[in-house]
Parts: sequence; structure tokens; C-alpha cells
Amino acid sequence: MALAHTGLLREPIRDMRLIERMTADELIAEMGAAGGFSAKAVARGVDVLERVLTDDTYTFFLSFPACVMATGLRGALTDLVRRGLVDVIVTTGGTLDHDLSRTWGGTYYGGSFQADDVELHKAGIHRLGSIFIPMQEHGPLIEARLQPILAELERRKHAYSVRELCEELGRRLERPDSLLRRAYEMKVPIYSLGVLDSAFGSQLFMFAQTHDFQVDFWKDMRELTDLVFDAEKTGALIVGGGISKHTVIWYNQFREGLDSAVSLTTALEYDGSLSGARLREAISWGKVKEDADEVTVEGEATVLLPLMLLAVYERIAKRR
Repeated sequence: MALAHTGLLREPIRDMRLIERMTADELIAEMGAAGGFSAKAVARGVDVLERVLTDDTYTFFLSFPACVMATGLRGALTDLVRRGLVDVIVTTGGTLDHDLSRTWGGTYYGGSFQADDVELHKAGIHRLGSIFIPMQEHGPLIEARLQPILAELERRKHAYSVRELCEELGRRLERPDSLLRRAYEMKVPIYSLGVLDSAFGSQLFMFAQTHDFQVDFWKDMRELTDLVFDAEKTGALIVGGGISKHTVIWYNQFREGLDSAVSLTTALEYDGSLSGARLREAISWGKVKEDADEVTVEGEATVLLPLMLLAVYERIAKRR
């Protein structure tokens, strides 16, 4: 009984009530009231995203790795940009690979984690988790379509930032399912400081061997610095980890940290990895503010992110 007066026993656990035709937002409310484990974090993540995405004082960063662009989640991320809810995208070079390949006619296929990789290699098929990618529809396709574009760009000037390269590609892509195209249309800058670690980056290198062509990473870094310094408040949806996650939190330390953030990850923190580090750890580095509204959601993005975004969209629609 004494504990009740300490404020620790405020939220009784309630059994979930699942009914036909319930909305995503209603399901999220049930998950929040259910209390324990990941359900509570998912519900909190939706709350944070709703608050950030409906507050015009926020500059909103969307961060994700390339692997999700090989799945149907590409459509959900592109739609988030189309809705005008994203201010800045930070991702990896492989994101450009998958978006270009699929936009230029490459088809990816559902496969299996248990597939025989030796057999796949002999058949000319790459495996990305449970996704099968025909080899000819990845590297060779990107090379054939990208090299003429680089030649055209080089005739105009000799140095481009990664953000400028993404804009030039988006300008030339016509399919609305392309993330690059949508970002170009919505004037959302795309930054990828690790772009060289990709098929796209390899093509930049190969082209530069015979042409006076440079990638101006300093311009990207100056722009990222200006973005965080000019922001009144900053928020982020960080899907996965790696360099895209760290770029967002690293640059936000220059303004004493993110004000709000949602991290969605399957990585574990016990090995000290950046990908597994919870957002609370970033507070000790000044990359997330001490009083930030932050939550780490432990789960796989292709399962949880569509549910979370749909709930946010339903809440935004109710506000109108």
C-alpha cells in the first residue's frame, strides 16, 4: 500500500480488446494500455511522432538503412515524403542502389532466409535477407543507366555534393514510386555520407578514373551543420542503425541534441554497437537532450513502421 503513494503504481494493466474494423490508432491505444514489453514502446513512439509531425517548429529527420528499400517498406517511406512530413532524409548509399534499380525496371522477388546461397550464386541471384535480387537487375543495370547521366552532369560542372547528385537523379526519374523522385518533387534533401560504400558509389569512383569529376562531401557537411543550427527544434525517426543513424545524432549534438526522437531497432545494446545503443545512451554524448521526448522501439521495421505511420496519419486526419 505504501508504494501506491510513491507514484509508481499509476497505470493498471488492461487486457487488449480487439474488435472487427478497428483502426490502427485504436489498436495502438489498446497496445499502450496493455502495458508491458514492446507494445508500450510502440504506442509511445506513435505519440512522439504525432507530436513532432504536427508541430511546425520542428525540423524532422528521417533516417534509415538501405535494406528496407529492397522491401515493400520503400513505398511507405516514399509516401511519408509525399505527404510533406519529412524535412531531411539521411540514409546509406545502398538506398540509391535499390531505388534506382527498382525505378529503372529491376524486379525484386520474395525469397527465403533458408535458401541455398551457393545455388543462388550459380543462378545469378543476390540474396538480401529473404529478398532475391537478380544480379543483372542490380549492379549491371545501375552501371548501364548511371554512366550516361554522370557524363551529362560532368559536362556542366566537375564537383557535386551527394545531395546535389540525389536531386539530379530525382529530376530525371519519372516514376512516382521512386524515393529520389518524391524527394526531388517535395524539395527534401537527401544526405548520405557513406555513399561510396555502394554500387552507386563504385560507379562514381569508376567514372572519376577517366573524368574530372569530384564528390563534394564538405558541402553536404556544411549544409547539415546549417540545418541543425537554423532549426528551432529537431526531431527524428531513426530506422535501424549504422552511419545513417549516427549522422543524425552526430550533427544534432552541435545544437545540444535532438528535442524528440523515435528509434526503431532490432539490434542489441550489450555489445556496445552504435546500432544497438538506445537513445538514452546518446544523452550522455549530448546528441539527444536530457529532457528529450525519446523512445526506442525494439522490433522489425517492416512489421511495426507501417502500423505506427498509419496510426499517425489517422490522428493527423482527425485534426483537420
